[in-house]
Amino acid sequence: MENNMLHRKERLIITAIEIIDELGIQRLSTREIARRQDVSEATLFRHFKNKNDLLIAVLDHFSKFDDDIFQSTKFKKLDPKEAIIYFINSNIEYYENYPAVTSIMHIFDVLRYDPELTDKIKSILSNHASYIKQLIEAAQTAGQICPDVDSENLSIIISGFCRELCLKWRLDNRRFSLRERTQATLEMTLTAFSRV
Repeated sequence: MENNMLHRKERLIITAIEIIDELGIQRLSTREIARRQDVSEATLFRHFKNKNDLLIAVLDHFSKFDDDIFQSTKFKKLDPKEAIIYFINSNIEYYENYPAVTSIMHIFDVLRYDPELTDKIKSILSNHASYIKQLIEAAQTAGQICPDVDSENLSIIISGFCRELCLKWRLDNRRFSLRERTQATLEMTLTAFSRV
């Protein structure tokens, strides 16, 4: 029974992500989630106190893959520059295999106006940027990236172009290879900031 409850909760989260992807955050409703899952709204509220509780679960679902990539990058014992490439490529591969989840990163600004969600969004963005910043600083120590480059700004550049490419990919109905475009942009960026 408990296992089935966990599966239902996960299905409700995934359905919420699909609705956000298809219809936008403005049209996400507990009624639509319940309809698509063929359950009552009361069933949905047995799993989530309210819509914000569901949105927090959606944000957790979005960010849980980051922790796996952090661990995997450390386990592989890559040099810092390779670790940056691996981290970004792993995220992009996740997005290509689960395109609907990219819709979540593009609703952060809308959700940040809700005090309950602001801290969660800040945490997700901070963890992601902090990890890239650590990898950049390790690459600077290893002589792979120019030591004069501000690591925080470079992490913002990398995170920013990844989000921008995901948005362009979504707007173009996924007609180009997100992986290829991201890899080319990352290579260009790292080359531009490499030690000469």
